[in-house]
Amino acid sequence: MKKFLALSRSSHGVLDLAMTGFAALLWLGHFPAWPVLAVAIVTAAAGYTALYALNDLVGVKVDREKFAGGGIKPGYAVEASELRYPIAQGKLSLRGGIAWFAVWYLVALAGAWWLNPFLVVVVLAAPVLETAYCLLLKVTWWRTLVSGLVKSLGPVAAVLVVVPRPDPALLALMVAWLVAWEIGGQNIPADWNDVEEDRRVGARTIPVVFGPRTAGAAVLAALLACVVLSLGLPAMSPLPLGMPYLAASLAIGLYLLLWPGLALCLSREGSSAARLFDRASLYPVAQLALILAFVLLR
Repeated sequence: MKKFLALSRSSHGVLDLAMTGFAALLWLGHFPAWPVLAVAIVTAAAGYTALYALNDLVGVKVDREKFAGGGIKPGYAVEASELRYPIAQGKLSLRGGIAWFAVWYLVALAGAWWLNPFLVVVVLAAPVLETAYCLLLKVTWWRTLVSGLVKSLGPVAAVLVVVPRPDPALLALMVAWLVAWEIGGQNIPADWNDVEEDRRVGARTIPVVFGPRTAGAAVLAALLACVVLSLGLPAMSPLPLGMPYLAASLAIGLYLLLWPGLALCLSREGSSAARLFDRASLYPVAQLALILAFVLLR
């Protein structure tokens, strides 16, 4: 089982799952009915489990090329494991990985249909975008935008569960916020970890194409945009989210995003990229805890 969980990067997936809970509570202002909540949690968990597995399935050939020379790096704290990329390491069969993905993807599809048939469109779009993201590794660094869109699908689906017809402008604002967080806090720092291997296989990531100076500036710009956009999130909620919420959200952004992002921009060291990745991975949990406090206090 550990090999399958490593394939789906379960520890990271659990952290990402918190962002769907945050989005639902933000837009609804209270807990949904318990049957809806239970099915939504299972559906979201299945979706993240399937997509992270798909990432390794589609990229297995490149992963084998990347790590043929020096082995597979252990990754950052939230993904640190000797079993990372288990198919590329030969510790899990390709057939087993495909079966694992298929089972969880079917669970996600069934749950999405039960919650809101329109969610099936989101679930169908997710693997298409994830596959495109993987296949663009050697083509263009613009694939980082695709990564941001993929990461935003879970929270968008959560909103559609509790608010069937959300305001398009506010939904677009939330997507922009999520894309900025993913690019600055997750995607570029993760690519920073694999820069030597990516250069070896001809990958077109931002750290490889533009170097550490520009990559660091891009990280800081994306994280600054994320924190600024987060100040508009209260407009999506029926809750009275005033200055206390804004102050707490700003503090979370400063501590988990901007401070480690600035450190990376100045030092341009891999260790700083690792700290940023780990801090930014906690951002969804911190945001969920914040909105949960306002929901309970209400």
